[in-house]
Amino acid sequence: MANLKEIRNRIVSVGSTMQITSAMKMVSAAKLKRAQDAITQMKPYANKLQEILGNLSATLDLSENAYSESREVKNVLIIAVSSNRGLCGGFNNNIIKKVNTMVAGEYQNQNPKILCLGKKVRDAFKRSEFYYTNEELAKAEDIFYDLTFEHNAQIAEELMSRFLNKEFDKVVVVYNSFINAASQDVKAEQFLPIVANVQEEGKSAGDYIFEPSKEEIVEDLIPKSLKIQLFKSLLDSSASEHGARMTAMHKATDNAKELQKELKLSYNKARQAAITNEILEIVGGAEALNN
Repeated sequence: MANLKEIRNRIVSVGSTMQITSAMKMVSAAKLKRAQDAITQMKPYANKLQEILGNLSATLDLSENAYSESREVKNVLIIAVSSNRGLCGGFNNNIIKKVNTMVAGEYQNQNPKILCLGKKVRDAFKRSEFYYTNEELAKAEDIFYDLTFEHNAQIAEELMSRFLNKEFDKVVVVYNSFINAASQDVKAEQFLPIVANVQEEGKSAGDYIFEPSKEEIVEDLIPKSLKIQLFKSLLDSSASEHGARMTAMHKATDNAKELQKELKLSYNKARQAAITNEILEIVGGAEALNN
């Protein structure tokens, strides 16, 4: 059994760790509230934009649009979205595993490349043959240091440009979709080429008068919709990160409390045993003197 000093030191150490994890949990809870508000406020706009585009696409052939061009897939870009920091459970590992599965599976013969948004996924793939970066997209990896729509729009425009130039035939975004603080779902969504919404049977696209024409509206809406789609993925990932970290720190705090309780019990037992031994030594010494 460890001596009393070692146990006391461990109790102090666990107590310090518990204070840190508890503080990190509260910080993540505050950041999660802001991230949830951001994604909640943006979703109605994103959904309405998709609805309008769906109504228009029901009466137009979007295959003629440059961003809808479906061609033989020879080059695939996988956008992997992670966090810049750890201590958030399996949040980042789930993305890394998903991307590795896609690279080794469905896209293995399509020259896959990985664009990393977030430090953790960049650290995982920067030595990989699939790692993709260049001067124009170098700042994209640090987007979570400055997560704004303007920064997001620059990345989306660069991706759209590379698709139009046929550098990539398909672009997929892999990210953690926020469900609740304790649960995130890894999603792989096709970013380019866009897939037109299929109008449900029995539903009318609506009888509207368009000004300017439908074609001009679609030409303007599609790039805007793509920027919103990417920004939604990033906001979803941000909310998921804070939720995952809050949950991980909550569990760490509970585990620290349990460990501290066990250490205190061990300390009391060791202290009791030491006192008992001292009493026995005193009694034994007294008996020896009497004899």
